Amino acid sequence: MYFLFEQIFALAGLFMPLLTSVSRRLFSVMASSSYVPGTHSMAYVTAPNQDVAKKIAGILVKNKLAACVNIIPNIVSVYEWKEEINEDPEVLMIIKTRSSRLEELTTMVKENHPYEVCEVISSPVSR
Repeated sequence: MYFLFEQIFALAGLFMPLLTSVSRRLFSVMASSSYVPGTHSMAYVTAPNQDVAKKIAGILVKNKLAACVNIIPNIVSVYEWKEEINEDPEVLMIIKTRSSRLEELTTMVKENHPYEVCEVISSPVSR
């Protein structure tokens, strides 16, 4: 049993300098590389159903206009359209993209969206 503890402490002694070195390098990289606020944005788009949202999401990701699209089901939108108050079930797409690609993303959404007027609301990511 004593021999086993000697072996464990010997191995720990060998690997400790390596672990310390790796952790210092990792911390150094993390400290020196900082995110530039606004480089990325989140865009919010509603769609009438999941099929439409999945189609648009696939087009955006395939064309590298979005890194990821989350589709949130079962939302209700209340809005005024043509002087009437409407209440419709929809899904919400949360689109993660580069801010520099927002114009292209908006164009692609509008070209593939069934609504007469669709919204692409975006906000820069600060962290």
